[in-house]
Amino acid sequence: MNENWMQKYEEVKNILVCPTDLETYFTSNEIMEQQLETMEIGNVSLPSGKVVVRDPLVYLNANQSPYFVQAPKGDFPVTIAVVKSEDWGDRYAVVKVEFTKEKPVVYREALVGIEELAGVTEDDFFGFAVDAGLGCITDAEVLPFVDKFADEADVDNLYDDYFAEIFAQSYKDNPKNQRDAGDWINWKVPNTEYHIPMFASGFGDGEYPVYFGYDSNENICGLYIQFIDIELALSEEGDDEDVE
Repeated sequence: MNENWMQKYEEVKNILVCPTDLETYFTSNEIMEQQLETMEIGNVSLPSGKVVVRDPLVYLNANQSPYFVQAPKGDFPVTIAVVKSEDWGDRYAVVKVEFTKEKPVVYREALVGIEELAGVTEDDFFGFAVDAGLGCITDAEVLPFVDKFADEADVDNLYDDYFAEIFAQSYKDNPKNQRDAGDWINWKVPNTEYHIPMFASGFGDGEYPVYFGYDSNENICGLYIQFIDIELALSEEGDDEDVE
């Protein structure tokens, strides 16, 4: 990130915003006749406030850059908005980290500071890549401990030989809104006090946007991962039906 990039960001930051009020996923019982539930999964550890959101099985390592916006430091509650659809099944639509109790009035996309911002429009987002069907939230200061664990783990496949059992236990302990293989955990990094929430990513692999929520005083009050835009998903289904 450099001065020229920051200058460009200031020009486009109010374009790279979420058109949906993501907080409604946590305060409404339904959106477009799709039932919603919320589910608390414990706290995330953010010792430096340098937030990293990644696919934990493919892209989580100490070389990953955090978002350039400084978030609060500490342990913060994580909540998942679950859409309970007859067509889709139970899907994780939005994941929220609550920094304060203030209500967001705008959601600006979380960026790392190297994105190409020239020519962006209100339909664009950068997001993060998911290739293993999972997302997670952590802190740049925690990543070296994750690398150390991965290096020392005596396994052939980190998911099959380590995480699969933990996810399956999560289902046994908290079966609601999970498949029997498990859809979320709050992993405590071995030999640390740091917790990394991991969760299924909406409709699976793809690119998903992350937003910081800002209150009326322009203070950060939350972080939101948008896996499913219900209105957009239903409109696209309608378009597909029209084509058929």
